Amino acid sequence: MGEVSVWQLRPARVYGGEALPVQLDPTPGSLDESSKMLPGGGYTTFRTFGANRVMQFDSHIARLEETARLAGKPVTLPATHVRAALRQAVTSYPSEEKRVRITLDLEQEIGSVYIAVEELRVPAADQYLHGVRTVTRQARRENPKAKLTNFIKTAGAIRGELPPGINEALMVANGTILEGLTSNFFAIIEGELWTAEEGVLSGLTRALVLEEATATGLVIRLSPVPVDSLPRAQEAFITSASRAVLPVIQIDDLLIGDGQPGPVTLDLLARYQARIEAETEAI
Repeated sequence: MGEVSVWQLRPARVYGGEALPVQLDPTPGSLDESSKMLPGGGYTTFRTFGANRVMQFDSHIARLEETARLAGKPVTLPATHVRAALRQAVTSYPSEEKRVRITLDLEQEIGSVYIAVEELRVPAADQYLHGVRTVTRQARRENPKAKLTNFIKTAGAIRGELPPGINEALMVANGTILEGLTSNFFAIIEGELWTAEEGVLSGLTRALVLEEATATGLVIRLSPVPVDSLPRAQEAFITSASRAVLPVIQIDDLLIGDGQPGPVTLDLLARYQARIEAETEAI
């Protein structure tokens, strides 16, 4: 993966709302590396579609503000300035499609915004056709509803110990699957769609998928999947901005269903892709 570019938008009262490039030493090679070098705070991560189109920009701003409120350091972000800084950051980055992380400083200069950009890497096409393998790990977020950068270090430590060929680690607490390190988890059990509601970060992609699942008439259970129920699961998938809807065909040593992506998963993937085509906006 190539180098990461970082821009800082300082509070208007400090610097008039103009974004400036930040030189980190050494230059980070990933968004996670950049997060370890920047002040701690709230963050949100998403991708561009094409050079400069994004999904749900306003929802990302709202997520940052909600994280700041939950952390006891409320901030109102200047959305127009953040949008302009984001446009500057992504248009100056050389790759066509990008992965972006906006971090809201809640430790040093509270209210400062950092925008880090790297080249987008998405799952290979055959992973959507044939599914991916995952493993379970005993872990959970300390403050699930707040997306704070201190979790990035925890997730990185777990990810660094994963066996080759594993796409994601699913966090387990009290015998139930909560979510992935950087994804939300879903399972189809006896025709019903299960996904945790409490104790997880409510991803924006997750919300869109739940809207589409509701539109199909699926029965939805907002409850974590018991690990001992996995043998009864016909399908499973994970969602995130960079993965979209990614079929899961194995969890630990257990094959899910017949070991192939299922019809519900593939239908929700198609529906999600249609939403992307209809709802992305130029920044």
